[in-house]
Amino acid sequence: MTNSELELLKYPIGKFDCPQNINSGHIEGWISILEHFPNRLEQLVKDLNAEQLDTVYRPGGWTVRQVVHHVSDSHHHSYARFKWALTEDKPVIKAYYEDRWAELFDSRTAPIDMSILHLKAIHFKLVYLLKGLSDADLNKTFIHPETNKEVLLKQNIGIYAWHCNHHYTHIENLLKRNQWI
Repeated sequence: MTNSELELLKYPIGKFDCPQNINSGHIEGWISILEHFPNRLEQLVKDLNAEQLDTVYRPGGWTVRQVVHHVSDSHHHSYARFKWALTEDKPVIKAYYEDRWAELFDSRTAPIDMSILHLKAIHFKLVYLLKGLSDADLNKTFIHPETNKEVLLKQNIGIYAWHCNHHYTHIENLLKRNQWI
């Protein structure tokens, strides 16, 4: 497998490219993606058997099961980051080792239903929160300790909408390649 083929498997929709000027149309579109993602993901994976769930989406990548649990874990963190930025002045958020979390036994073995249900709950809360934010709220920031850069909340909405589509496409492409859909 060439580097470009592997890169396409890693980033099937490309890396997140944030618009220079984020407008209300961007934000509304991103919130819509977040709102519908848990049900879209559930529909995509609902008929997969254990063997399919334990198939990696690319060489060296995670299994479908690990991806589903990862998205749940990641979006849980995201929700907390929004809350911190809304209630503190430029907080430094807590980073986590997502690769290590994905290797924990629960991410490797647990039924995906628990993470689908968690995604439904966390996205319901997140979307409700996001729809009520003012422009001033959307311009609040947190600092990511890995880059030491400020991240605008309105940018973070886009990052997590991209994250939904990014991992959805990982799974969808695997299902298509293996003719499971």
